[in-house]
Amino acid sequence: MSRVLIVDDEESICWGLKRLAEGLGCTSLVVSSAEQACIVANREPIDLAIVDVRLPDMDGLSLMRRLQSEGKSFPFIVITAYGDLGTAVGAIQGGAFDYIAKPFDVITVERAVTSALSLRSGETAEGPYVPRDADLRKRIVGSSPALQAVFKQVAMVAETEASVHLFGESGTGKELIARSIHEYSRRKEGPFVVVHAAAINMALAESELFGHVRGAFTGAEQTRAGLLEQANGGTLFFDEVADIPVELQVKLLRAIEYGEIVPVGSNRPIRTDFRVISASHRDLRQSITNGSFREDLFFRLGAYMIEIPPLRTRVHDIRELTLHFVQQLSDASGNPSPPVSDDAVRDLEGRHWRGNVRELRNVIEHALIVARGNMIRPEHLPPSIELPDVRAGDAGHLDASIESWLDDYLTQNSVANDVHARLLDRVERILFEEVLHRHQGNFASAARQLGLHRVTLKRKMDEFGS
Repeated sequence: MSRVLIVDDEESICWGLKRLAEGLGCTSLVVSSAEQACIVANREPIDLAIVDVRLPDMDGLSLMRRLQSEGKSFPFIVITAYGDLGTAVGAIQGGAFDYIAKPFDVITVERAVTSALSLRSGETAEGPYVPRDADLRKRIVGSSPALQAVFKQVAMVAETEASVHLFGESGTGKELIARSIHEYSRRKEGPFVVVHAAAINMALAESELFGHVRGAFTGAEQTRAGLLEQANGGTLFFDEVADIPVELQVKLLRAIEYGEIVPVGSNRPIRTDFRVISASHRDLRQSITNGSFREDLFFRLGAYMIEIPPLRTRVHDIRELTLHFVQQLSDASGNPSPPVSDDAVRDLEGRHWRGNVRELRNVIEHALIVARGNMIRPEHLPPSIELPDVRAGDAGHLDASIESWLDDYLTQNSVANDVHARLLDRVERILFEEVLHRHQGNFASAARQLGLHRVTLKRKMDEFGS
């Protein structure tokens, strides 16, 4: 029987984890402090420890490192309600089996506990990873569950060499996440080279990316290294990768796969070694469908995909972001940082934020100008910008498609009494498959977005034969 050590100073959390562990056939040992955990771990054989980050006497990551240094080789699951990117990276790269943000659901913890116990290898972790840029995690502000899920993904993928694709709306902070992956990777001492694909001069795009030799074309008075060569030893970040010209995508794919480039006007390849992180606010699969993006390049860039949540799904973070921008902008202007009223924060939390974090920063900058050093109140905020919904056309097209299908079906089946069931069969399969794809096959998280129970979603997909 496996023995699970639970370390948390919240009675309700301990009670829930204890019931879960015992429901899985494990013996649970519950303590509320790091010192008590050390005593139990040195006295009892432990197979798994579930540790909260915030403890009254020592933080959970320090406890994990201490037990590891004492030769304890059991896996750790780290849980926290106050995690930032540094905490997630410290946990994952410090040897934790998993990192789970509060509030969590039973299914997530159950899966982590089961996996940790079944995959336990007995090997001691190598020790914590210490980030080079201690200020980096301070620039990614927020502690909402949606953002902590991103922190966990960054922590897991950063130390690998996998290519990463970031997708999310404009203004959500994709470049900042890309820089975080670089800073926490083994390539952190190398360059971080940004390719703003949408801003590249199409006439000079090949030269910009691959470089050119002297005399390659009119105006090429000297040899110039391209961005891919400049990224040697570091990370190449393609911002808005969907805008790369189709004719260059084949050459780019070869450069990524074989690690060599051929400058314009040259026939001699140059070796280069870089990691690729790409980003787009567009759905690249749609770009593949319309022929503007190559499918093989998509699969090469998207080995690991991270969805960056829009600000409207991170309402919990708006107060923290607001205070962060007030402080940042005040410091930049050399002025004291004014307080922000609760009414102003509530106003901000109620907005749609089509421009996401970038829009919020602009709103705060406007408010600081109007408030003139006084407390920021709702009247100092600019009016909420209501842009036309670019998706309205898609919705109208969808309505028309449904109406057309219904018309055809009812015409061909005038006495049919299963219209509702047939329509659901058509729509549900597409909806469920799309949401599951976006959640990388995770039934629990997909079910949450759909508003269904995980078992219901699994049963439906089994019925569909998917």
